[in-house]
Amino acid sequence: MRAPITSPNGTPVSRFTFGTMQFGERADAKASREMFDACVAAGINHFDTAYVYTEGASETLLGEFAAPMRDDLVIATKAAYSGGSGRANILQAFDTSRQRLNMDYVDILYLHRFDPAMPLEETYDTLAELKAQGKIGHIGVSNHAAWQVMKSVTVAAERDLTIDILQPMYNLVKRQVEVELLPMAKDQGILVAPYSPLAAGLLTGKYSGIEDTTTDGRLTEDSRYHARYGQEWMWQTARDLKALAEDHGVAPATLAVAWIAKHVDGLSPILSARSAEQLAPSLAAISFEMDDALYQEITALSPTPAPATDRLEEA
Repeated sequence: MRAPITSPNGTPVSRFTFGTMQFGERADAKASREMFDACVAAGINHFDTAYVYTEGASETLLGEFAAPMRDDLVIATKAAYSGGSGRANILQAFDTSRQRLNMDYVDILYLHRFDPAMPLEETYDTLAELKAQGKIGHIGVSNHAAWQVMKSVTVAAERDLTIDILQPMYNLVKRQVEVELLPMAKDQGILVAPYSPLAAGLLTGKYSGIEDTTTDGRLTEDSRYHARYGQEWMWQTARDLKALAEDHGVAPATLAVAWIAKHVDGLSPILSARSAEQLAPSLAAISFEMDDALYQEITALSPTPAPATDRLEEA
């Protein structure tokens, strides 16, 4: 049975999460601190980082900010994005992460992605060792397909471990998780904390169009993100969301985040930004009351993926 995710003092994990991927790079120390404080003020106690983020600055800054209230917070980091999921690599990365965070213990340790070359037995033997040593509270997986999660669940159970949280990509123009990952997580009782609810800024409405090369942001600064969101229908969805947001007198980012939070399975969206000003519309989603009609209207702005069996007549 999965234990509920709580902070060290027993505070339940907040419904929303803040991702610190920008700390120490696009957000300097001052901007990072302001966002951390804004999240705490909004009731967020779940903060997410990773070994690979901003060459360690993300973990270092988060550790500094979290220190005075560590027992109130749920701190998550990730290992094995590169170098594989073998024992030596996980232990080395996690030891470095704990030093940067200045924490002996983290509440959640994710496998950052699935490693097809490494036997899962070695991976979960290592995680079992860390849990037995009291260094991690919960195990999570990120960027896994549903079959990879279930294979991991089986191997983990053989070691008396559970996978308690899943971190996939999910937003209005990236809905593949609806096919198998979300139903699987619901069936297994795994909390889902989706990242990229704003589609790398596409759903904020700040870009003029797919050919925009001047607006500051990931879609113009990083070719990987431009390729990820490089289909015209995605940009049309962003334009339609912006128009709908204007009709409701709110920011598109507020609707994009609130749409995920409205999901029937109780998802925990991961918010992120470069500054407190940029973060504000996402934080506004925490108190935004979205009714079923608006949820369905937003859902209709993008294609619903086919069911896993591809039997559309049964959808």
